[in-house]
Amino acid sequence: MIFVEPNGVGKTMIAKNLAYQAILKGYTARFLTASELLNDSAAQESSSALMRRFRHYTKPQLLNIDEIGYLSTSAEHADLLFEIVTRRYREKSIILTTNKPFTQWNEVFPSSACVVTLIDRLIHKSENVVINGESYRLKEARERANKNIEKRSRKKKSK
Repeated sequence: MIFVEPNGVGKTMIAKNLAYQAILKGYTARFLTASELLNDSAAQESSSALMRRFRHYTKPQLLNIDEIGYLSTSAEHADLLFEIVTRRYREKSIILTTNKPFTQWNEVFPSSACVVTLIDRLIHKSENVVINGESYRLKEARERANKNIEKRSRKKKSK
């Protein structure tokens, strides 16, 4: 399942809730951000350590990768993500959240030759959920600002 949404509309919360429901039903799940996953994988100092990390990320029945696209990454990171997706491909579930449509993933993973194949594997047999809306955080900030303006206005009138 892939959630493609703008910032602040609830994709992380939905993804976490899906992982929680999977755990309640007896499945194994792991939730982490894309930067945690990629930086952890890139930090492995030997090929055997990297293979162990790949097995670590392949093991859970559900791998939930949050916030792909928030930070631009290297071609090495794209290759690492490709390897993890490939090892899980057709075997185990992945939930991704991203604020970038796939047409912009070349900006997220610049100079990476595997991006097209990565996207192809991700979207094969996946459910893509696109939610358009305003950020909840922005909405709450506006409401709070309006309440503060109203309070100040009432204080001025009462003086």
